[in-house]
Amino acid sequence: MNEMSLDDITGEVNAWLDENWDPNLSLEDWRRILVDGGWATPHWPSQFFGRDFTLEQSAVVARIFNERGVVPVAQTGPRRLAAETILAMGNDDQKSRYLRPILTGEHSWCQLFSEPGSGSDLAGLSTKAQLVDGRWIINGQKVWNTSAHHADYGILVARTDWDVPKHQGISFFLIHMHQPGVEVRPLKQMNGHASFNEVFMTDAVVAAEDLVGGEGNGWAVAKTTLSYERRLGGVGRSFGGVQGDWRGRVYQEYEKELTIANEPYTWYPQRQGRVDLVLPRARETGAIQDPATRQEIARLICMQKGASLASAAAEAKRKSGSNELVPAGSIGKLAASVIARQAAHVHTLISSADAMRSGPDSAENGLVAEVLISVPAISIAGGTDEIQRNIISERVLTMPKEMRADTGPFRDIKRNE
Repeated sequence: MNEMSLDDITGEVNAWLDENWDPNLSLEDWRRILVDGGWATPHWPSQFFGRDFTLEQSAVVARIFNERGVVPVAQTGPRRLAAETILAMGNDDQKSRYLRPILTGEHSWCQLFSEPGSGSDLAGLSTKAQLVDGRWIINGQKVWNTSAHHADYGILVARTDWDVPKHQGISFFLIHMHQPGVEVRPLKQMNGHASFNEVFMTDAVVAAEDLVGGEGNGWAVAKTTLSYERRLGGVGRSFGGVQGDWRGRVYQEYEKELTIANEPYTWYPQRQGRVDLVLPRARETGAIQDPATRQEIARLICMQKGASLASAAAEAKRKSGSNELVPAGSIGKLAASVIARQAAHVHTLISSADAMRSGPDSAENGLVAEVLISVPAISIAGGTDEIQRNIISERVLTMPKEMRADTGPFRDIKRNE
């Protein structure tokens, strides 16, 4: 932990920016300077591009960067999950090789977890990893892989032992995506977007040194990734750029990067229900005068406010030093699903049959229709509502675990083929 006071941090950050910040630099050159200076991720260990700051100290740095319009490190999309997982569970060699190019934006990442036969039951995965002549050979299929079509690397879970219970036979790998044997195919969604992909691996290769956490320990590593995913997603997701009318090469390249990185997420506000549209549309259409509709709107707003307070309480606990991420993330994830479904219900009450129409003459130029067909996704992505309820019941409410029928060696368990 760094003992600098908040005032000292303010002075040092501003002095360092006065000397180093130049908006006419290339994005990559600026980020190299930023990473080497330790201001890219100040809450990280000083050994790995940080300054051992607390979250409160890091918030001061973020505020100054925002006020001065300073471009941050690369952090959109799955690359942040990869970075946090490698930092938490990787060895020093993996941290040294992979963290820096993630922060500078030189490498983009994707997440290779779910499979057609094991979505909610992630531990039921059947992608194989075999050690052959000192290298891991990967065969299998993954699905729902955001940004896989332009990723340089992927975080991958695969089965390395079929003769132990399913959670014990999984290993966690870092795989190079641009190699023979890795094929990425886009998936068209019913809302018209194509944010996800399916990835086929046929004798793809992973170097022995890119096994994270040791053979058979992949479930523990994957849980770390999922806990960060749920916490960082929470009840909302934001991918904003630098605010203000800033000029220079670094801004131009940053906006281009954001356009590419954020494209898969353009429909995410719709899958969260677009609560922000509810009251304006209720007033505009006159639906606010209907007492039954008003009651449902009030219910929605209460849900949203309650979730925000719960999220703030969890964040305060985290800032106090708690390392427990999973239950708080699961509560936020489940709350987001409940709120989104209520929002879709309210949009239907307000817009009636118009909620089914798209195009320029429809409700909010088709946004309401997109909400209705996008909301179901939030109950599935990142772990289904049922999975979140199990996590909450067992880890928060300390209820007994449900009976299982999938114990024993994985090869003997009945599963989807």
